[in-house]
Amino acid sequence: MQCTGTFPPELRLRNRREYLRVRETGKKIHTPHFLVYIMVRGDGPTRLGITCSRKVGGAVVRNRVKRLLREFFRQNISCLPAHADISVIAKRGAHLLDYRRACSELDCLRRINHR
Repeated sequence: MQCTGTFPPELRLRNRREYLRVRETGKKIHTPHFLVYIMVRGDGPTRLGITCSRKVGGAVVRNRVKRLLREFFRQNISCLPAHADISVIAKRGAHLLDYRRACSELDCLRRINHR
């Protein structure tokens, strides 16, 4: 699926059950500002779920971090593992990252099981 400037529902983790399944059965990757769970499925598009709690900051700060993560996903979807569910949890200090530094931290996703 070609991903454009939008973030359509079929590319998102939609409910708590999906997030929990990724967390319980997926591989965990720690970075300085993110905790990433990734679970490869049998079929379907690669999907992203973002968790950004108030520990990260206020609403404006949390929304900025989520926009940053969605942009990484849009720009790199072709390099990410196929048929995977990815859950990204932002840690304290994630709001201090610019796009380039966030990409370098999330580069670990591009190295996993290329398409």
